[in-house]
Amino acid sequence: MLTPVLQLEDISKNIKGREIVRDINLTLEAAEVFGFLGPNGAGKTTTIRMIVGLIKPTHGRIKICGYDVSKDFVKAMSNVGCIIESPEMYKYLTGKDNLLQYASMDKRVTKERISQVIDMVGMEHRINDKVSTYSLGMRQRLGIAQALLCKPKLLILDEPTNGLDPAGITEFRNLIRHLALEDGMTVFVSSHLLSEAQQMCDSVAILKHGTIVKHTTVKEILESETIEWSLSDPLKAINILKEKWGIVGSMNSDNILSASLKGLSLEDVNAYFIHQGIGLKYANKKQNTLEELFLDLTEGDEIV
Repeated sequence: MLTPVLQLEDISKNIKGREIVRDINLTLEAAEVFGFLGPNGAGKTTTIRMIVGLIKPTHGRIKICGYDVSKDFVKAMSNVGCIIESPEMYKYLTGKDNLLQYASMDKRVTKERISQVIDMVGMEHRINDKVSTYSLGMRQRLGIAQALLCKPKLLILDEPTNGLDPAGITEFRNLIRHLALEDGMTVFVSSHLLSEAQQMCDSVAILKHGTIVKHTTVKEILESETIEWSLSDPLKAINILKEKWGIVGSMNSDNILSASLKGLSLEDVNAYFIHQGIGLKYANKKQNTLEELFLDLTEGDEIV
């Protein structure tokens, strides 16, 4: 059995008597692109800082490639590349000099690897310019190149597309998919761009008030549907869904009933409503999206 790349076991963090993160359990395997999502103050960055050892959890254990971060920190971190918040660079040096400076601290990094990551992030035409002349997006690219130098098994990126234009975001998404599919790298991405996370990630976890409220695959989200009905008696229909099939429905201010049928035939449900004397005006199938799931679970909290 292969060792998971990342394991979080009952992770909690208290700061000044306030519980920031509570009982997080998470397991990531090789070649997985994972999206870590949540509104402002949900605990995303605190969790990431614990994973890379910048702060210690109050309770729980973190393992990277089988190494306990608290006991085998050096071995655990030898498998990690990361950008937390914004990448720090020497602005008076060129992009390449920054990479050389970083590479000098890790004997595993060769000149060939430096050239390779420069090409991977599309910086070959600007790498010899000083960082002080770079846009925010270019600095972000250089930070990603730096994180990739040691060929990490786990790449952690906190808001990596900040400052990137639409073309740059598409290039970044393709790079992340390539790293997972071709290099077998596990990528942990914290992002507020839900449409990008939907296209880029294999699985996602949604964090609210320091707790994971949903951990699922993107495929499962996209394969699910919500049905919307306009009915003569939506309250009766809600009771029927609950009592007959164990399905929880909801009704909006326009008296439109919505529910996920979880594999049931819409035709059979509609026929049963009519048989029970409920008038049916229309029924509409609506494919779910990550954004809709996020907003439902976080009750419209601000995304940051």
